[in-house]
Amino acid sequence: MDKIIECVPNFSEGRNQEIIQAIANAARDKEKVRVLDVEWDKDHNRSLATIVGEPEAVLVAVWEMIKKATELIDMEKHQGEHPRIGAIDVVPFIPVANVSMEECVELAKRLGKRVGEELKIPVYLYEAAASRPERVNLANVRQGDYEDLKKEITSNPERKPDFGPSQMHPTAGAMVIGARKFLIAYNINLDTQDVEIAKEIARLIREKDGGFPAVKALGFAIKDKGFVQVSINLCDFEKTNMDVVFRKVKEEVGKRGIKVFGSEIYGMVPKAALEGIDLAELQLIDFKEDQILENKLKE
Repeated sequence: MDKIIECVPNFSEGRNQEIIQAIANAARDKEKVRVLDVEWDKDHNRSLATIVGEPEAVLVAVWEMIKKATELIDMEKHQGEHPRIGAIDVVPFIPVANVSMEECVELAKRLGKRVGEELKIPVYLYEAAASRPERVNLANVRQGDYEDLKKEITSNPERKPDFGPSQMHPTAGAMVIGARKFLIAYNINLDTQDVEIAKEIARLIREKDGGFPAVKALGFAIKDKGFVQVSINLCDFEKTNMDVVFRKVKEEVGKRGIKVFGSEIYGMVPKAALEGIDLAELQLIDFKEDQILENKLKE
């Protein structure tokens, strides 16, 4: 393949394995596309698939996944820790090889238009594809989650979608589509059940509250396992990488008499993000070599 893009669609289903695999399978039989990874989290009730391939082929594969998820997920019944506005919550396109960000933006717009017209799902564009400055940040688009958007989309002009109707799809809700740089989903687990501590640490490290550049973070309770988690998106690892946030979190929880007992890379990670980092320091849980994007592409 001369041109390679990555797409990491996120779905609001992390508990029903049959649904998760049915969505992934919708892309597995497509030519010039590979499903590299499928991950899910029961507490967040969320899953993601990492697919790579030629741009047009990836576009077709993602469309099939969206159709399948629309059939199988009902947002009226969905509950989970992670912010979301729809069954197919967010679909980012990422340039990997011989593809520009502008080409990924064009793919996002084409997909958004088709989803809006054929599936009648409202679509918001974000990051590099955003039509308005305030929609660059995904958190702004998802403000208030599914429940608030359902109330506001029909009456608040600020929440008018870029494509599709100004009303939620009856089961699939709404969707965010865009183009961005490689994002690392990184979680740090804290040995406490006090979720307010995780939320406080998240505020300290995230960019919007004066923390590290290109860092987004939230605090969650992982109730069935009896601990809390700082869930982090590193939106540009060249600005802020995993080791920087790990040391800061460890320092801050130490001040509160608490320990970090592990961290997790959720999904794929580029090899460049691991260079110069002592992985043992990060106390990584279940990290595998095939989570490195370049290793997976060689298989």
